[in-house]
Amino acid sequence: MPRSVNAVASRQRRKKILKQTKGNFLSRANVWTVAVNTWEKGLGYAYAHRRAKKRDFRTLWIARINAGVRQHGMSYSQFIGKLNEKGIALNRKALADMAMNDPAAFEAVVNAVK
Repeated sequence: MPRSVNAVASRQRRKKILKQTKGNFLSRANVWTVAVNTWEKGLGYAYAHRRAKKRDFRTLWIARINAGVRQHGMSYSQFIGKLNEKGIALNRKALADMAMNDPAAFEAVVNAVK
């Protein structure tokens, strides 16, 4: 009796991964062994960079708040320290957005902290 290998499922599994590597350069897109390596490596990068993205945004927010606060004669660390001292609960994302898009409201927060 011939060996049953379930070619339909094997082909579907390969097609699924090759579809996900579509757009990669040369053999990375269509040679099975190379494509699988590329796909696995990409999953690792995706996992790591979802976490790095959070760090990157926090860095961006801090830079924007620092730029906004220095216009009012304070440093970032002084501002955050006084913000916590006064018990004003605004996160860095909201403060950075205010500093960029609503300078009047941001100035009011800075004056409330001084």
